[in-house]
Amino acid sequence: MLTLARFSEEISSVPTATSWYLTDLGQALGRQELFTRQSPQKLKVLREHALIESAVSSNRIEGIEIDRSRVGAVLFGKPPFRDRNEEEVAGYREALAWIHSSWDEIPVDIETILELHALSRGRVGDAGHFKERDGDIIEKYPDGRERVRFRTLPAYESPAAIEDLVELWRRCLKERWVHPLVGLAVFNLDFLCIHPFRDGNGRVSRLLLLLQSYHLGFEVGRYISIERLIEQHKDGYYDALERSSLTWREGRNDPWPYVNYLLFILKKAYKEFEQRVGETASPRGAKTELIRAAVAAKTGAFALADIERDCPGVSRDMIRRVLRVMRESGLVECTGKGPGAKWRKKG
Repeated sequence: MLTLARFSEEISSVPTATSWYLTDLGQALGRQELFTRQSPQKLKVLREHALIESAVSSNRIEGIEIDRSRVGAVLFGKPPFRDRNEEEVAGYREALAWIHSSWDEIPVDIETILELHALSRGRVGDAGHFKERDGDIIEKYPDGRERVRFRTLPAYESPAAIEDLVELWRRCLKERWVHPLVGLAVFNLDFLCIHPFRDGNGRVSRLLLLLQSYHLGFEVGRYISIERLIEQHKDGYYDALERSSLTWREGRNDPWPYVNYLLFILKKAYKEFEQRVGETASPRGAKTELIRAAVAAKTGAFALADIERDCPGVSRDMIRRVLRVMRESGLVECTGKGPGAKWRKKG
């Protein structure tokens, strides 16, 4: 039933694409220290930006959104909050801060998983408790139709399954059945298939991904929001998860689509990190840096609203000013007029 258990019992050949990802990530890890020694002010801006993006994006993937004008107050202010959504976004930010500051003291165990769930759910209701009722993952279509996308593990089996998964992760690191990054991705897949909580499973899985990657020495999530990259490639996330969860309960699922997806996200994060730190442009204000970084991350045409969405807490007028300067410098061009005008990078 647990995919990670299969790796402990049999040697599985690694697909060629997975090997390429692992090679690229190994090289990125080797360069990591070099890049993290550069430009303390720029790294500080990246850390602040990643914290904001991660808290907002991870919740937005689950349909939890807050007013953009409230992002700063929710993430860096104090209660009272206006609604439940604000409580959960603030809670996720608290969980991120805990991981960022104390990752080397936080074990991957039942207590940590329950605490991450409690924090990310704002410590309200059943936060910090395993589900008490069975619940399948239902996909809803715009026309009102529904389908069962995945039948999760029954509630009474979930705590023991998570306990087994935690022990398998410990053994995987010690006995090295497979590359640790592959083990990390398979752990994440199994966690989502167990679906141990009534709500908040996706958010906890992303927090665990961050914590476990830190334990393995891959700290790119400190500077580049992995959650934001997953949101930007959300269709690929759901597609890979569905493909890798088919026949999971029978122990015959194919984990590699999901493994490759997460390795792709990590590789993309490192590429973006090196591009941002490696920029030789003169220092700018923090908000200008955020806007330029958001533009740099775009791969095609984008609207002003897209940059506004990627830069919580930055005003539309500020974004317009920075885009105007970038256009005058020949870095971007505008292909239309009005609020819906499209922009694209040049060169």
